[in-house]
Parts: sequence; structure tokens; C-alpha cells
Amino acid sequence: MSRRFLRAFSCPARIIAAVSPLLPLLVGLAALAAGVIVLRSFGSNYRIGRLLASTPEVTVAEARSLATGGPRYVRVSGRIDSETDFEDVHHRPLVLRRTRLQLADGSTWSSFEDTRERVPFEVRDGLDGIAIDDAVLDAGLVVMPRESVGTAADLMDRVPAGTLPETPVRLRIEQVSSVEHAVVLGVPGLGDDGAPRLSAGLGRPLVLTTLEPDEAMRVLTEGDRRRPAVAMACFAAGLILVSVALVIAVAGAVS
Repeated sequence: MSRRFLRAFSCPARIIAAVSPLLPLLVGLAALAAGVIVLRSFGSNYRIGRLLASTPEVTVAEARSLATGGPRYVRVSGRIDSETDFEDVHHRPLVLRRTRLQLADGSTWSSFEDTRERVPFEVRDGLDGIAIDDAVLDAGLVVMPRESVGTAADLMDRVPAGTLPETPVRLRIEQVSSVEHAVVLGVPGLGDDGAPRLSAGLGRPLVLTTLEPDEAMRVLTEGDRRRPAVAMACFAAGLILVSVALVIAVAGAVS
């Protein structure tokens, strides 16, 4: 092998070694941080989406056995069942209906009325069932909402005092039917009646969704495709730049 070939082969390594890995590392870390900031702009919905994607799944039978052991945050799936469901206007059997009236607050909505109708229900998988502590369901309820938007002028007798008549008002209805399949995240424990149930715990919310994963994420992002795309682009760019920084650092160390 000629010396000329060896010199030519070593040139790229010398060039890489001469470049400081600090700049691509810092820019890469900044891009990763920007991606996290974009996702956190979704508020509690970001955390719910992350839990739906990462929580380990167990069977309903396993969740029941965990109710008397050490607390664990788990995911179960099964058919919703209740002996005391109620009907909506379309005669569908419901176990939970949440109705909220909300005022526009910049780019978000704030509730001024929040009513719930609910009956005891459980999630069943074959012969096994576990009760759901639906009283603690809040942001963790991820279903396809029904919405209608008007103005405060339509509800002046119900909106908070001082609300301008032209302020947008939204009616949002979320409901769970006893004929649906659900995914529930929570901590198994014993209810007041001594029966196993899933509830919030370990600093994490009770989450229930009747949607497929892609649909659930669309509801959590409220149809905003731009911000998730920006976040993914930031993550991709950040990982690439951090990798480049590592390659430069290694090349500099061995040269």
C-alpha cells in the first residue's frame, strides 16, 4: 500500500479531528430541548399521551391480584360492563357522561360548568372484571368529544358575571358506553367495599380511553398536527447532531 494512499485515507480523519464536537453537541441538545418544550405546550395532555404509550399492560386477572400487593401503575384492556347503565338521547347505554360549558381563554378553554352523570362500572376480560374509580377521572378521560360553539350572548344567565357577550362559549360532551372496549391505566387497589379497583395513584392520573391509539393521540393534540410534527423534527435533528458530535469526539480521541 503506497504512502500516497495512506495520506489520502487519513485526511478525512484529520479533518474530523480538527472540528470541535462542542458546537453540534450544543445545537443538538438545544433541538432536543425544543422538542420537549413543544410537546409540553399541550399541558396535561402530553403526560396522558406519554403514559398511554409507555405503561406496561397486564391482564385484568393480574390487575386483580396486584390490588393486594405493592402499588404498581399498569394498563388493562377489556369490555366495559355495568348493571345500572343509563340511556342517552339515542338510546345508547352509558356509564359516564361529562358535560362542560367552557369560555375561550386565549387559545385554551376554561370550564365554568362541569356536570357528570355516572354509574358504577368495571372493565371485563372474559370472566375477570375490575371496578373503575371513575370519580377521579379528569384529564385522563380520552374519548371522542361532541362539541358545539356559540357565544356568551346565548347563555348570559349562566356565564360568569362580567363576561363579554361576544366571548366564544363551547359545549363539550364526553361519554362512555357500556358496549365499548376500553383501555384503562391506573393503580390496582381495594375499594371501600373491599373489591379490587383501578384508581389514580403513585402521582399519576387514572386514564380511560375508548379510542384506538392514533385516534386517542389526535384527541389529545386537539387535531393540531403542526406542533407534533415540529417536535418530531426537533428530536430527529437533535439525535443526528448529538451523534455527529460523538463521531467527531471519537475521531479526535483516536487520531
